[in-house]
Amino acid sequence: MIQTIGVLTSGGDAPGMNAAIRAVVRAGCANGLRVMGIQRGFQGLIDGEIKELTARDVSDTLQRGGTFLQSARCKAFMEEAGIVRAIEVARVFGIDAVVVIGGDGSFRGARDMSRLGMTAVGIPGTIDNDINCTEYTIGYDTALNTAMDAIDKIRDTISSHQRCSIVEVMGRGAGHIALSLSIANGAEAVIVPEKDFSIDEDVIKPIFACRNRGKKHYIIILAEGVGKAEEIKAAIHEKTGIEARISVLGYIQRGGSPTARDRMEASRMGAHAVEILLRGCDSRIVALQNGEITDIPIEEALNMKKSISESDLALTRILST
Repeated sequence: MIQTIGVLTSGGDAPGMNAAIRAVVRAGCANGLRVMGIQRGFQGLIDGEIKELTARDVSDTLQRGGTFLQSARCKAFMEEAGIVRAIEVARVFGIDAVVVIGGDGSFRGARDMSRLGMTAVGIPGTIDNDINCTEYTIGYDTALNTAMDAIDKIRDTISSHQRCSIVEVMGRGAGHIALSLSIANGAEAVIVPEKDFSIDEDVIKPIFACRNRGKKHYIIILAEGVGKAEEIKAAIHEKTGIEARISVLGYIQRGGSPTARDRMEASRMGAHAVEILLRGCDSRIVALQNGEITDIPIEEALNMKKSISESDLALTRILST
């Protein structure tokens, strides 16, 4: 019988994490469970930074970005001794199960805890939308809207000077943000880590094609995992004579009040995580599949692969020309 659950956020923060925490707390309380908030992720669990959360404690958190439980990287959790220590501390506080909100690395931590006897459930929270088992991750929509607004403003100024802007967006190993923004912002080219690219074919030729149709300014969207902004900038100036500027959006994409979609999906996922525990299940990940909230085994989720959308890649090429 689950009587007390802990909830933590791990890895990079994402808008909507607070909404997920709120849903876990209130769904837990509504079902007669105690809910313990764990500060600073797995590190806070090891260090015993844990306190009880009531339904009232999570009031006025739905609209806030980041995570009020805070997050941290935890090297100790890479070793079995650290995981054992975390479980021992959880037992001191009477915790029977832990809800982990984060990405793939966080889910591996949840899986490892489950293997050593602690019931664990994961909720996908990352702006990169790169969790293999789910169509959507908490924070993605807010990050897109934040970046889209910034790129619109960048276009306003480059159009005044007939320049090219290379906009680097987050996505260290995944190009989902870059690809979606290339369509939403009408970029002339997009470069993602999942696809090999040629500067001549994928950047220079589209710029020439657009200039020959009378266009005077250009947007190139680059996922940060590719890491060739300076090289692309130099090639554009050398081969087209167009002055290029680099804009790195960086951590602005992680901040801000979550959008309606992120608040909704986070709330649904948080409540579903509690339902999983009430069913007596363990080692599962909440996921959005075919528009519905469901859950699958952690092992299965970690073995899935998520690829970039070929149809969206084709669409951005069509719309850019």
